[in-house]
Amino acid sequence: MHPYRLISRFSLAFGMLPLILVPICLQAQEATWPQRTVKVVVPYAAGGSSDTLGRLAALGLTEIFKQPFVIENKGGAGGVIGSQQVAKTAPDGYNLVVSGVGSHVIAPAENPKAFDPMKDFTHIAILGGPPIVLAVNADLPITDIKSFLAYAKRTPNGISWGSPGKGTHGYLIGESFELLTKTPMVHVAYKGAAPAVADLVAGHIPASFTTLSTASTHIQSGRLRALATTGSKRLPDFPNVPTFAELGYPKLTSVTWFSLSGPAGMPPALVNRINVAVRKVMHAPHAQEQLAKSSMETFDWDVARVNQFFVEEIALWTPRVRNIKPDN
Repeated sequence: MHPYRLISRFSLAFGMLPLILVPICLQAQEATWPQRTVKVVVPYAAGGSSDTLGRLAALGLTEIFKQPFVIENKGGAGGVIGSQQVAKTAPDGYNLVVSGVGSHVIAPAENPKAFDPMKDFTHIAILGGPPIVLAVNADLPITDIKSFLAYAKRTPNGISWGSPGKGTHGYLIGESFELLTKTPMVHVAYKGAAPAVADLVAGHIPASFTTLSTASTHIQSGRLRALATTGSKRLPDFPNVPTFAELGYPKLTSVTWFSLSGPAGMPPALVNRINVAVRKVMHAPHAQEQLAKSSMETFDWDVARVNQFFVEEIALWTPRVRNIKPDN
């Protein structure tokens, strides 16, 4: 054989070696993952539903995989800032984000330049979520939706209401309620549900559209009054609180769901491993008991169903978002 041809064959063989080794290395990484701490970014302030679900999942995953899953709260821009941070990381499973309807459906519908929720992320599992509640400070002379509307219309320049932030589910429900009822209202954005509820309890704002799980303790203590929820039915712990659908607003039926995602390009085998583990964690008896106390629902879905759900929610909410006025 001519020396040149021999050298060429060796060169071709060695040139293809990285292409052969890369899949082998990835498979080895998937099989041994995780070998160090996994960071789970919650793109909202501590204390809200996303934080509760993220910490519950992180604790269970730590027990299953025998490596720490550490929560990092990075709020701002309706969940966009923390989500962007994760989107820019390597798709090796060591940087995950608590995604959801607010950060990965509503926010990018408002601002398509933020990121593409399907192309820039790998969606792994649904964690669950609570309905939105319209709650008011209990010191106000408001006992139901009818008295709320009357009070709002008597308030100069409109009644103020807080949400977990622009681009969140609570924000969109509140804006939709304002349009449906033609009520003068002034939106006040917070960096998460917890600070919004804290100001509501303190009387700094009169009302809030926020996750029921965040406000439930204060409602049960009597410091806040729940007027209606976006649930499909009344909840056992709040039998006297009607749904918006009962009151004539069926378009306000929805759940603030949260999920677990990573950067785009995560290996499918690794994604499936995490999905199975998350479902095991969230459907364990002690987790179900804790979630029930927070009025949260969970969904036992595989990766394909999770991604189908994302597509459905994007199709549902995007036109609604674009019909809402930009801001007050």
